[in-house]
Amino acid sequence: MIEHYSDHAANERTFLAWVRTAIAVMAFGFLIEKFDIFLAYMASSSQGRAAPLHGQKFANEAGLAFILLGVAMILIAGARYFRIARNIDKRETVPSSGMRFDLTLAGLLFLLGLSLFLYMSRAVLPSF
Repeated sequence: MIEHYSDHAANERTFLAWVRTAIAVMAFGFLIEKFDIFLAYMASSSQGRAAPLHGQKFANEAGLAFILLGVAMILIAGARYFRIARNIDKRETVPSSGMRFDLTLAGLLFLLGLSLFLYMSRAVLPSF
């Protein structure tokens, strides 16, 4: 039997939850870029001419930002996973590092929500 198995299993579940969230963030970034191309295609087909792609650059940048945010989330979650796994195996009591990693990951999710808000507000209100 693995010593402290339930602690290691909880640590792994937490890591995998952050990885799933990061994959969803990256997929959403890809979707932003492709959906903007879809909207441009639909606009051009309904007008019978090529539509200007004024929002295409913004969508590319927003999509790339989401993908980079997902990568950062995986790196931070990986560092947190290995640090906690090492601390679980130590015999002595290890003081908590505080909520620094948790707050960093939550901050990344906050940036995700803020980015989504800015993207959608730009799509609805072009002057915003």
